[in-house]
Amino acid sequence: MGESSEAVTPPGYRPWSAAPSALVTLDGMTSHQTTQTMKPATAAKKLGVYLEATPAEFREGVVSRAELNALQTDPPQWLRELRRDGPHPRPVVAAKLGVSISGLARGGVTEPLTTEQIEALKAERPEWLERERATQAEVRKEAARIKKRDAERGERADAQA
Repeated sequence: MGESSEAVTPPGYRPWSAAPSALVTLDGMTSHQTTQTMKPATAAKKLGVYLEATPAEFREGVVSRAELNALQTDPPQWLRELRRDGPHPRPVVAAKLGVSISGLARGGVTEPLTTEQIEALKAERPEWLERERATQAEVRKEAARIKKRDAERGERADAQA
């Protein structure tokens, strides 16, 4: 078999040597970065506040990563008041009551609560709240037991290796 100098590339296709290099493509992608933005709902979730209680200008715009960082490091008055007084979203209510979000639903709490309402629930200590707190304590205890067991297994495996 002799060597042939005929083109191997079929008609209509570009030969490999004519393909743009990956470096040029990557360089073109990184040269113009766009600002990362998020929906107000995502920003409210990250800030731990109830979206419907935020000011209209917050709900109607988009939030950049830099704006979110600024809100977290130096919160404006409205954000400080929302975090202090509420209304709070379900994850925050659940954490303040020491129960899971599912436990809130089982207890009939489906709406956001203010700090005052949360404190009133803590003082009343309804049966569902005590039951859900006990359930949550069991869940935490089981998670700690599993974590300890896994750590011990890891130590034994390291010792055998």
